[in-house]
Order: sequence, then C-alpha cells, then structure tokens
Amino acid sequence: MKVFLTNDDGIRALGIWAMAAVLAEKFDVMIVAPLKQQSGMSHALSVLRQLEFIKITEEQINELLKTHCPNAKIEKSIEAWTIDGTPTDCTKIYLEAMCEGNWPTMILSGINHGANLATDALYSGTVGAALEGYLHEIPSAAISLDIESEIPFEEAARVVLDYLTETLKENPEKGFFYNINFPKHFKDGKAEFKFARLGRRDYINAFQTHKDENGRTFYRVGGQVYDLDRSDGTDIFAAEAGYVAVTPLHADMTDYDKLKE
Repeated sequence: MKVFLTNDDGIRALGIWAMAAVLAEKFDVMIVAPLKQQSGMSHALSVLRQLEFIKITEEQINELLKTHCPNAKIEKSIEAWTIDGTPTDCTKIYLEAMCEGNWPTMILSGINHGANLATDALYSGTVGAALEGYLHEIPSAAISLDIESEIPFEEAARVVLDYLTETLKENPEKGFFYNINFPKHFKDGKAEFKFARLGRRDYINAFQTHKDENGRTFYRVGGQVYDLDRSDGTDIFAAEAGYVAVTPLHADMTDYDKLKE
C-alpha cells in the first residue's frame, strides 16, 4: 500500500514529517509538497508558468526526520519531492504526470498547523490538495491540528491513520473526502471522532492596512475569529467539545433546491 502525502505548510513543516514517519512504519510513502508556505490557496492551480520539481535526497529526508521525529522507526520507503507551486499542483501533477498510473491507495494532506474549520475549509490549501485526490476517485483526507493544541503531531498522525485505515477496510469500494480537525485537547483524554457539518466562520477586522513612506497602501489578512454558526452539529462545536471533527465533503457545488425551483 502506498500513501501520497502533501500539505500547504511546505516541505519542511513538522506536520507532514510527523505524518510521514508514522505512515512509513507500515506503508510506502510518496511526498510531494510545496517549496514554500501556501496557506489560503484553496484549489488554485498554476497555469501561467512552468513548475520545477526538485528531488529531496535521502540525506535530506533523514535530516528532516531526525529534526522533527528523532524517535521514528522507519520500516518502509519514503520518496519526497518539492515544487514551487500550490498544494493542488502537487497532487495533480503527481497523479497525472509522475506516477504513471500507479496511483496511491490513499491521499492525505497535512497535518496542517492550524484548524481548517467551517467556511475556512473553502480557503484552505490543505483541503484543496485533498479535493484533487477525490476528483481522481482516490480516498482523500485533509488533516488539521488546532494551532493551540496540546496534542503532539505524531500522536495526531497515529490516531488519524488508525481511523482512516479502518475506514478503508470497512468500505474498500467506497471513496471518501474528509475534512478532519483535531481539537486543543481530547475530551476525557481520549480521541473520539464525531461526524459534523461545516459551521460558519468569519473574522473581525480581517484586514490591517498601512501606508509606506511613498504613500502606497498595503493590506494584510488577519483579524479575530467571529463564528456565525457554531451550534450543536457543526465541526466548530465538535472540536471545541474535544472531539476530532470529521466533515464529509464533496465537489458538487450545485444548489439543487434552486435548480428545481
């Protein structure tokens, strides 16, 4: 079994190597991740420029594992590449131009450093990379860890991998596209998964502005979280209650009620 791994935090991020280290105890791992931070890229695809793929050497892989996961017990192969492009570039080009039809059993995007809850999922490069896998009919999941979480990346990796591999065993013919968010801490100290719909999230003072000495105006995205829907049944509610929130997603954006009308 081969697992494809990508992210939007970049090739050197802790989350992706924690996931790779846990995966490589049982499965062959192929990593293709962005060269630089690509948060907020959603499902963006680079269409107006050439993209260079750069091989990560075995020495570099071992150094990254040593830095991020010093106690890793690697049993299977890890191959890694990086690209100066978006998360979706990574997934799409690997599947359509690199793997020569030998598609992975599962695609995982993450582990992202920071939640991708509610409508933030629409902007997330982590989710966008997983969506591309789903469009190729490969079981795919975007995995994120609250930025203030007490849960180590490696523990989150083990928990989610056990969950997803069991899901594949139970439903081998059915694909999935999951948005998975780990809480700040587990309810009662134990990982429990709860299916939930997307909530609705916005930001107060989302843009900060300043002018330079030449009078040019600049904007920077930021702001404070303001949840418009965090009610029972949403992913926000589940994560705040200490559950691992799982939201099944799909790619069909059709408004069927409006279509019928």
